[in-house]
Amino acid sequence: MSGLEQLYQQIIIDHSKHPHGVGLVEGEITSHQRNPVCGDEITLALRWDGAGECIEAVAWEGAGCSISQASASLLATLAEESVDEGSAWTPEELAALIEEFREALRSRGATPLDEERFGDAAALSGVSKYVARVKCAMLAWVAAEDLLQRKAS
Repeated sequence: MSGLEQLYQQIIIDHSKHPHGVGLVEGEITSHQRNPVCGDEITLALRWDGAGECIEAVAWEGAGCSISQASASLLATLAEESVDEGSAWTPEELAALIEEFREALRSRGATPLDEERFGDAAALSGVSKYVARVKCAMLAWVAAEDLLQRKAS
């Protein structure tokens, strides 16, 4: 295993053991997603700014494998970093990010996630080589996509 693979594996382990963004508030609009193959479950909420135009945070709760839990944590971390940098996501920006994530994970290793764009979430690039694990990594992102689609309608 290369040094980069070991680093990526450590990021996933760290985020699964010490997740970011955990904690839903009663009354939040959530999306519950389940992976029936392995039993992973994620319930996710997007927290919007006062005008309802930008995403201030991603909050979630869930249970499952380290990949699904780390992926949700990494999505929450990315949202937090975008706010800290003064560029909170618009719905269109988050939708584009989700689509890039999906394309990379479906590439079977041919298209790694851009570290500049995805930060530590780029550690999930290796999951694309294991087709059975892609759904685990996608769970939180699918929940976010569901919430965006419901908000748009």
